[in-house]
Amino acid sequence: MHDSHVLPSSETSQTTAVVFATTGAAGLRCADGTLLDRLTDQLAALPVQDVHVITRSGDVTHVPGGTHMIGAEEPAEGSRGLADDLRRIAKVATASTGPVALIAGDLVAHTEALATLLEHPARDTGALVTADGEGAGSLCPPVRIEGGRVVAASTSFHDVEEPNSTFRGALHVGVADLGHLAETAVMLADLAEAGTFGSMGDTEVGDLLLVGLVRSGVPVRAAGLGRLHCERMAEQAGADSAVRRLGEVDEIAARLDAAVKGNDGFFTTYFVSSWSKHLVRLAAQWRLTPNSVTGISVGLAVLAAVWFSVGTRPTQVAGAILLYLSFVLDCVDGQLARYTRAFSPLGAWLDATFDRVKEYAAYVGLAFGYAAGLDGYGAGGPDGIWMLAVSAMILQALRHMIDFSYAGARADANRVGAAWARTSSSLSAAADTARRLLPMQPSPGRRPADAGYAGYAGNTTGMRKAGLSVGGMVVGLSRWLEQISFTRWLKKIIVLPIGERMALTAVTAAFFDARVTFIALLTWGGVAALYTFAGRVGRSLSE
Repeated sequence: MHDSHVLPSSETSQTTAVVFATTGAAGLRCADGTLLDRLTDQLAALPVQDVHVITRSGDVTHVPGGTHMIGAEEPAEGSRGLADDLRRIAKVATASTGPVALIAGDLVAHTEALATLLEHPARDTGALVTADGEGAGSLCPPVRIEGGRVVAASTSFHDVEEPNSTFRGALHVGVADLGHLAETAVMLADLAEAGTFGSMGDTEVGDLLLVGLVRSGVPVRAAGLGRLHCERMAEQAGADSAVRRLGEVDEIAARLDAAVKGNDGFFTTYFVSSWSKHLVRLAAQWRLTPNSVTGISVGLAVLAAVWFSVGTRPTQVAGAILLYLSFVLDCVDGQLARYTRAFSPLGAWLDATFDRVKEYAAYVGLAFGYAAGLDGYGAGGPDGIWMLAVSAMILQALRHMIDFSYAGARADANRVGAAWARTSSSLSAAADTARRLLPMQPSPGRRPADAGYAGYAGNTTGMRKAGLSVGGMVVGLSRWLEQISFTRWLKKIIVLPIGERMALTAVTAAFFDARVTFIALLTWGGVAALYTFAGRVGRSLSE
């Protein structure tokens, strides 16, 4: 599936947000009152059911619509504030039936930036991050991103090796990970009460939870900001400047840019996504739904197959053009779904199903045309054209089976591992988990509490350095190749994703014939299948 409507989780409950307003920065002034007022108003405009604001004088529950209620519980005095904050989060996570968002109360952010995290269709666990260093300072700790996930995070107590991004103070925890959040928060609270984290400040509760989740093995999606802003404030002048910068960005245009996937295949990136956002804007103006765009894409693919079946050179060219336009709309339906946030399980199923239908319809049309007209042979088909066509279909089916079975196996393994971890009550298991939350490599010559935000080796670094097995070498080589632009694109091309398959089909059909098309698909597809299979085996051995 190339660029589809992403299938949401089965959970339909709205998000519960916890806002940390434990420092005076949340009370900095802006046109909408205070930064805290501005933030809660933004959350009220998003799919958030309740907003719990943690302060040093009690919990404030903000119900969208303007109602505020003061909770009866009071936090402990003095240095136990961090531990109490963590225990409150554990209670919210335990009681929640929907995702939980953890947000710093001193944020100045575009509403669209928060929506990027809170309205993601998967409703999974993710963190707002940015690759630039603007506004980083001591309030935005460095993190390391690999493969679209946060693999190492930091606080003033935990360092991170080779950071390439910063965490912007907004964390979203999916329903499937709420149990991990509650357990991690309680464990961190125990460590905080024991004085393990030294003088860690109140501003770092979200940072600490991100470290805990990452080190506990929870997959944390890296939600990039793009052109949008999300910054944490410490003083009034900075808040005034940050609010002014918000107005310099067109949120609608940024949302449209964000609808186009940034980590796509080579052909899709340069020959489709470079202009398809203009079609997305038109489709939104015409009030088309993603499913209707999918239907138009299928119609164009069927017309392409009909033109292919005629078997003359002009009809081959016409079919190639229609197949390309069909693929463009196949990208547009997913982009429109992200732009309008009109996600549905039906849309995801339709898109995944019709991707294969369109591809196989083109194969059938090409085989008919080759047999019936292009070279003047009879209806039986020359040179075993139908055998080539069926072989190409079978190869694509096998490739998809490899991909989906691998994804399913990983999901099953994660579920089994998570279940084992939840049922294991041994002291050694608890001790191992606690050790993962302590600094593994404190910076030389510095006390852990003063370590700052540089140099920590995250939870994957040890594997990367010690990966001497075959699987470890495969993973290490793959990561090294990802750092070079040419090899990164080469890796994307060699696996023959759907964009490259559609381009290969259209070009060979327009300039050659169906026999060349199927031989090219079988040759390139066979290499791609072997490459993918080897990579899957290598990654499995490294885990």
